[in-house]
Order: sequence, then structure tokens, then C-alpha cells
Amino acid sequence: MRAVLLEKFKESLLAVLPISAIILILHFTVAPLSERELMLLAVGMIMLFVGMILFSVGVELALLPIGEHVGSALISSRKPTLIFSVLFIFGFIVTVAEPDISVLANQVASIPNTQLIIGISVGVGAFLVLAVLRVLKHWPLGRVLAVIYPLAFIVAILFSQDYLALAIDAAAVTTGPVTVPFLLAIGGGFAAATGGKDAEENNFGISAICSVGPIIMVLLLGMFYDPSSTQYLTQANTSNEGVTRLFSFFADGLWHSFIEVIIIIVPIVAIFLLFQIVKLKLSRSELRKIFVGVIYLMIGLAIFLAGVNNGFLPAATALGESIGSLTFNWIAIPIAFVIGACVLLAEPTAYVLVKRVEEITDGAIPRFMMLFGMTSGVGIAMALAMIRLLFGISIWWILIPGYALSLTLTFIVPEIFVGIGFDAGEVATGAMSAAFVLPFAVGVGSQIPGVNIIAESFGIVGLSTMLPPIIVQLMGLIYSIKLKKARKIDLSVSEQSAKEIE
Repeated sequence: MRAVLLEKFKESLLAVLPISAIILILHFTVAPLSERELMLLAVGMIMLFVGMILFSVGVELALLPIGEHVGSALISSRKPTLIFSVLFIFGFIVTVAEPDISVLANQVASIPNTQLIIGISVGVGAFLVLAVLRVLKHWPLGRVLAVIYPLAFIVAILFSQDYLALAIDAAAVTTGPVTVPFLLAIGGGFAAATGGKDAEENNFGISAICSVGPIIMVLLLGMFYDPSSTQYLTQANTSNEGVTRLFSFFADGLWHSFIEVIIIIVPIVAIFLLFQIVKLKLSRSELRKIFVGVIYLMIGLAIFLAGVNNGFLPAATALGESIGSLTFNWIAIPIAFVIGACVLLAEPTAYVLVKRVEEITDGAIPRFMMLFGMTSGVGIAMALAMIRLLFGISIWWILIPGYALSLTLTFIVPEIFVGIGFDAGEVATGAMSAAFVLPFAVGVGSQIPGVNIIAESFGIVGLSTMLPPIIVQLMGLIYSIKLKKARKIDLSVSEQSAKEIE
């Protein structure tokens, strides 16, 4: 346990420090924050840090084992109706438990929180069924993506273009610290069970397919709500308040978050217990470890949400407002690039992915090259999103060529790089994206006359998931070319040696 806590401490510190440094640099240069906002930020940072540690430990001790055990039980049942029903339910519940979704919902006034969270969760549950069906049927990932992404854009054109930016942000933040580990655990179990020559490729791409469901569901929800309601999460009024009142303010937020977390986690535990009684029959020591993890998960998630909603998010919004009100607000473009790079570097799952790619390619694509490419991609995407916001450019001018290139590459590069590439886009956006990047963009947009927050400020997180698949797939193309050249050289050397022997 001590080793796990130390590891999560380092990961959380890596996630919080870069953003903290950016905020302080901006505070002392172009965008000074008030004393109230700094107090909120300081407390929010501490709660965010502690919450991420406890929450990450809970995911490892409880959520991952639950996913693996339930996945194994489902595979052994061999009953399609049961498998797909339970997958949908778990996909729905785990998404509801995703903290990034709650953070996003609090920033959208035009769609009520409950409806937005339920809609996104239904989308993930439905497309989790599709993702596992693809694994069972051995459908090529690239072909599936080439169908469902155009489908999502057709829905946007026909029904609610104003909600497209929000929809791609919803898809991006859906695959966060709760959802991704659980999806990987479930998907990995099914991939291992099906076996075959494509078993390794099937470990990737589950998150990519599941992220399309929220896009479609948010677009469909947008048919029933007016996007002109553009308010965002307002800052708490704590001016002229002392330490006692500030403590009371955060304690109240923590209590409300804890009640919310209980409502989220209890259904997951209930379904797991049902499987335990009927099928799993785990030992007492295993159950004890899982329930200890559940306690870590609940406490950590409650602290995380309270820190984000009551401290971190309002300060990030204020920072965006300050920069957006400058006469030289174009400076938001390079700032967005730097933020994007730091956000990627702050994601622990990004390091897991680049290490995996280095192993698969036997060092042909080194870790530094992969990390540099992903960092640049996210930075460029966020800079493009800020250019779009400042100059009123339609998001279609970025999405269409970007995804056209990305989906075209799926027909060219080796299959495994398709899954790795699209999963790279998903790991690029985590807790920091929902808690800092999005409210920052909303704050900038609120200071630009005539900007529709829903249609124009949103989208910055979603665009960050678009470029990494392109970069990783291009690296995969380079790798395949290198591999072919190496084989030709080996073949020519072998032929030459054979001639010499003759």
C-alpha cells in the first residue's frame, strides 16, 4: 500500500505542478488575480492534489479489479444478452462516476446537469457494447471508426450544429481517470479471451469507439435546448471573508460532493456484489482489499470535486476573463499552446502509452519522439481552438480536414497504430482539461463581444483529441516504411551471402 501511495503521490504532483506554475507566471505578468481568487485557487489546488492521490489509489484497488472480475464472469457466461446488458449498465454507471463529466456539466447552463450527464453516460454504455462486439467479431478498428465518426458529423449537420463544440468536449472529458481504466480492464479481458492474431490490436481502440457515443447523444439533446443560454459556473462570493468562513465554504462543498459520490458509487458496488454472490465467489481478503479501495475512491472523488468546483475552476475562469479583456488578447494563443503541452505532460497515462509504443516498435519509435509528437499535437490543437475563438472561425474548418486525414490514415497504417493513435487522443485530455483548460477558454470567450459560449468557447478540449491520432498514425506509417526497408536490406544481405557461398 505504501508503494502505491508513493506512486500516486508522484503522479498527482506531476499533474498539478505544471498548471500551478503557469497560473503563477500569468498572475505576476499579464493576468493578476485578486486575493480572493488566489485563496480559492490555493485551497482548490491542495484539495485537487489530495483528491487525485486517494482517487487514483481507489481506482487501482477497487475499480480495476471490479472491471476485470466482471469482465471474466461475463465472458464465461457465453450469453450475448447478459453480456451486452451488463456492459451497457456498467458503461453507464462508470461514466456517471467520472469526475470530469460533473465538472463539464457545471459549466453548461443550456442543458440541465442531470440530463447532460445521463445523455453522455447512455452514449458511452451503448458504444461500449459496440466496441466489445467489434472485438468479438474481429471487425477492423479503422473501418468501424470510418463509419461512426462521419455518422456523428451527419447528426450535427442535421440537428444541432450549435452544440458540436460542446459535444466533442463531452467526448474528450468522458474518457477520464474512472472510465479509461475500467474500459481497458473490460476490453483487455475480452481481447485476451477471444485470442487470435489480432488479440494485441484489440487491446487498443475501446476508448476511441466509446467516445463517439457522447458526441451523438449531446447533439441529440441539443435539439431540445436553446444554446443561447451561455452562462458558466460563476465564482463563489467569498470577498471580505476570513479563514473560518472560507473553511466553512469548502466544507459545505465537500459535504455536497460526498453525497453526490455516494449516489454514484453505490450502484457500481451493488452490481459487483450481485456478481460476487452469483458467480465470482472471491475470497474475504480480495473483497476486503476491494472495499478498502472503494473507501479511498469515494473520499478521493469527493475531495477532488469539491476542490475543482469551489476553488480551481472559478480561478481558471477568472484567469481567462482577465486575458480575454486585454487589448492584446491574441496572447491567449501562445498561452494556449503552452497550456496544452503542460496538460499532456501532466497526464500519467500518456507515459504508459508512449512506453507501450516504444516496446511494440522495438525502439524504432523512441519514447522521446512519441512524447514530443503528442505534446506538440495537443499544444497546436489548443492554439487552433483559441484562434477559432478570437477570430470567429467555424469549428468545421478544423474538424473536417483533421478527421478526414486521421480516418484516411486508418486504411494505410498498421492496425495496431490506429488503436494506439486514437487512444492517444483520449489520454491527452484528463482532469486538468476539464478543471483548467475549458473554464479558461470560457473565461476568454466571455470577454469577446458577440461570442456564443456553447458554440464557440467550447471545443478546445475536443480538438485536443484530434491531432494525437494523426501524429501517432504518421509515426506508425514511418515505422512500417522503416520495417520494410530493413527487411529488404536483410533479404539482399542474405541473397548476397548465399551467392558468396555458392
